[in-house]
Parts: sequence; structure tokens; C-alpha cells
Amino acid sequence: MRETNLREQMCILAKSLFDRGLTHGSTGNISARTEDGGLLVSPTGTSFGRLDPARLSLLDKNGRLVSGDPPTKEMPLHAAFYDTRSTAGAVVHLHSCHSVAWSMMPNADADDFLPPLTPYAVMKLGKVKLLPFFLPGDPAMGEAVRGLAGKRSAVMLANHGPVVAGKDVEAACNAVEELEETARLAMLMRGTKAVGLSDEQVRSIVTKFNVEWD
Repeated sequence: MRETNLREQMCILAKSLFDRGLTHGSTGNISARTEDGGLLVSPTGTSFGRLDPARLSLLDKNGRLVSGDPPTKEMPLHAAFYDTRSTAGAVVHLHSCHSVAWSMMPNADADDFLPPLTPYAVMKLGKVKLLPFFLPGDPAMGEAVRGLAGKRSAVMLANHGPVVAGKDVEAACNAVEELEETARLAMLMRGTKAVGLSDEQVRSIVTKFNVEWD
């Protein structure tokens, strides 16, 4: 995709996420690969609802700022996904309410954060890793993602928010929305005898749709 079109798409999708309350204020960040191997990134301290295509941070393939405003302080987190997942064409990080709430539950499974409630959560996300709490901007978040060796396309930062990598910016946004909606379902069903997908059903989805499930 041409850089001009990619800039516009990133800002349109970010505003859509903001307008529907999936992140708020100046929270969240988004990045995408350019055709020449560089990155377009939302600038630090900006709102998803008011991103300016012309002011997005443009980094070269070595991570140097070429133009635009300084990038998000969560760049180590984004870089970790790009460096460990060859299929990553975009990364989205939100501060979405229900996924953060689910990360606070005492019975949250660190290795498989989202319960298998719907087929699309399995298809779009695979297993989601729950990472511990880090201070915002801490490079240790990136190191924690690198420690997964590219095996997960999505992680949940405890008490903070989800981070999802996708083949392009639209796929990454769709997947992070699926994560939030599944967490919302989990919160709604908490304390009930909800019937999720069986192990056999999960395996059939993983096999049919070639889902990463390690």
C-alpha cells in the first residue's frame, strides 16, 4: 500500500476504535510497516481520535526517526513483535476496558488469557499470553514479548491493555477488537455456568483455520 494511503487508513481505523470507546484520552498506539521496510507510528502523547496523517512518526528500517513527531514511548513493544514475527505488518495497543478488567481477575490464565467462548476469538488470536504489570514505556515489555520467540500474535499487559500484531493494520485492528469483545463476554458470563467451546471444538477450529496454538 502507498504510504499516503497507509497514513490515511491508520488514522481512520484509530478514530473508529476511539469513537467506540475501545481506547480513550491519549492512550493507545498503532504502527504499520511501509513498503520499504520502515514503520509509520502514532506519535507519543496523541489521541486515537485526533491523529494527523501528516504528523505520524516515520521511522526507517533501522528504527531512526525520518519525519513527523517523536513516536510512542511503547516503541520497544512494537519493535519486539516486528523483530520476532516475520508476518507482522502492523501492531495495535489499546487500553480497552473489559480486557483490562479480565486481566485483574484472580483466576486469569497467564498462558491462555482468553477463555474459548467463540470460534472467532480462536481464529483471529490463537492463545493470548497474559504478561505481568510493567510501568508504561518500560523496555522490559518488549523483552517479555521477545521471550515468546514469535509464538504469540497477541499479548495482554496486566492492568494496562492488549497488544496485537496482524498481517496488516486492518487485520490487527479486527483482532484486537475480537480480544476486547471476548473479554467482555467473559466478564458478562463470570459467575454463571456458561458453556464455552469444548477442547474438541477448539482443536477442530485450530486445524481447519491453521491457527497458531502453542
